[in-house]
Amino acid sequence: MGKRDDLIAQYADDLRNKCGVTPDMDLLTKVTIGCGPAIYNPDASTVAASQEHELDTVKNNFLIKKLALQDGPELMDAINSVIETYGRSERNKYRAVVYYMLVKHFGKESVYG
Repeated sequence: MGKRDDLIAQYADDLRNKCGVTPDMDLLTKVTIGCGPAIYNPDASTVAASQEHELDTVKNNFLIKKLALQDGPELMDAINSVIETYGRSERNKYRAVVYYMLVKHFGKESVYG
């Protein structure tokens, strides 16, 4: 297995054990690939949930640009809901896991079809 496969397995483990979600491995793989080289960078591979500008980046670059959602308060509500599910106290909130849960939340799996 390559490094990406190891990371996908780690993300699946987080979804199962920290989020209580059974991952769709095909979708998780596509979301992870969509994150590009950021998954290999220790800083970029995680979401700093306590930093407002980081959450704005998730909203603007992922929800609005990638998933083509309209801006509104429900976007930040969804991000906060995902962060709560992952666990605010969880130190490493992997970007691919957060993005995966947002895709599921908004039913936007077709973006990765």
